[in-house]
Amino acid sequence: MSATALLERTAPLYDRVKTLIPAIEWPVFADDIEAILRLKRERNAVILAHNYMTPEIFHCVADIVGDSLALAREAMKVDEQVIVLAGVHFMAETAKMLNPSKTVLIPDSRAGCSLAESITAADVRLMRQRHPGVPVVTYVNSSAAVKAESDICCTSGNALKVVESLGVERVIMLPDEYLAQNIAAQTKVKIIAWAGHCEVHERFTAAEVRALRADYPGVTILAHPECPPDVVAEADYTGSTADMSGYVGRERPARVVLLTECSMADNVSVGYPDIEFVRPCNLCPHMKRITLPGIRRALETMTEEVVIDPVLMDRARLSVERMLAVR
Repeated sequence: MSATALLERTAPLYDRVKTLIPAIEWPVFADDIEAILRLKRERNAVILAHNYMTPEIFHCVADIVGDSLALAREAMKVDEQVIVLAGVHFMAETAKMLNPSKTVLIPDSRAGCSLAESITAADVRLMRQRHPGVPVVTYVNSSAAVKAESDICCTSGNALKVVESLGVERVIMLPDEYLAQNIAAQTKVKIIAWAGHCEVHERFTAAEVRALRADYPGVTILAHPECPPDVVAEADYTGSTADMSGYVGRERPARVVLLTECSMADNVSVGYPDIEFVRPCNLCPHMKRITLPGIRRALETMTEEVVIDPVLMDRARLSVERMLAVR
C-alpha cells in the first residue's frame, strides 16, 4: 500500500480535522486510523469516546461520542459484541456494568481519575455510619466498588435532578466537593460533601476568569461544575460538557472559553468555524493516555479487558440504573 493511496483514502476523515491537525502530521495518524476502522469490522467492535479525547480519535474513529451520561445511555444500546472505551477507567467499568455479557476494552488501564482515586468503598461505609439513613449520591467519576456502596449515581449533567428526585432533606454527595457545592447552591436539599477534586478543573481560578475577560473583550465563559464555586460564580454559564457544547450551538457566541479539559474546545470548534475559541489549556494526563496506537493495539490483541467481580458489578449496576431512570 503506497503512502499516497493511504492519504487519498483517508482524505475525507482529514477534512474533519484539518483545522486542528497540520497536513504534514496527518500521515502519522492515517495508518492507525485505517487499521482501526478495519479492525472494528473484523472484531464486531464499537468505539465510545468521551468529549475529552483528542480530535483524531473523537472525529475519525469513534462511533459514539459524548459526556459520561451520554456514553452510559448509549452503551446500553450497542449491538456490537466488543466495546472499546476511549476514556478513563471508571467509564469502561460503567460500560461493562451495563453490558455484562460483552467484551469491554480500555486501551490503557492506567487511564485513571483523580476523583475516582480520592475515595474508597470503606470511606463510603464510614460516611453512612456518620450520617445514618442519609442516601448516598455518587458521581459517576468513581470506581465500581464505590458505586456498589451507593444508592444512586449522578453525572455533572443530571446531578441536580438526581438529588431532588430522592425527595429527602439531606444527601451525601461524593466524591467531588466542588460539584456538591455548586449543586447545593441550586437546591434546598442539604448536601454533605466529600473533599475530592478533579485535578483538571480545580486548577481554574476566579482571577484567571477575570484575566480572560480583560484580555478577550466580549468573551463568553462557560465553566464545568467540577470547577471551584468562585470560578462558577464568575462564569456566564455552567454545565456538563454536553451542556457546554449545546450552549455553543444554541447561542453562537462570537468568542468563547470552555473552562474544562483542552480537547473539549478542539472537538467542539470543528462544528463552528465562525466562532473564536480561546483555549486556556488544562490537560487531563489520564485521558491523554488513550491514543490511536493504543486503540489499535487494543483491537489487535483484545486487551485490556475490563473485568469486575459479578457480585460487586450487580450492586454497582443498580446505582447506575437508578440514575438512568431519572429524567
